[in-house]
Amino acid sequence: QVQLVESGGGLVQAGGSLRLSCAASGITGIIFSIKTVDWYRQAAGKQRELVATITMDAKTNYADSVKGRFTISRDNAKKTVYLQMNSLKPEDTAVWYCHTVHRSLDYWGQGTQVTVSS
Repeated sequence: QVQLVESGGGLVQAGGSLRLSCAASGITGIIFSIKTVDWYRQAAGKQRELVATITMDAKTNYADSVKGRFTISRDNAKKTVYLQMNSLKPEDTAVWYCHTVHRSLDYWGQGTQVTVSS
């Protein structure tokens, strides 16, 4: 029903920036506009970690580890959520996923790899 596709990952040096995108399909823009969308990261051998959240009214929340460095935003017309990542650190190296809930089901993208070299 809902498909999420992440893009924008890559290899970057510490201190650099990336912008991740999460594009939704299979739902209308109206439905997308009421969704809370999250970004998670999962480093090798570690649990998947909630990093940022944006609600339907564009309220945002961030993990302490990324506050002041990352900004989550949304464009409902494009059915896309973004994560602007600045001042990247090696600890940000992970597969990054976006997530939402639709009709009580969790939907995940396939993930995009972010690698930050020191």
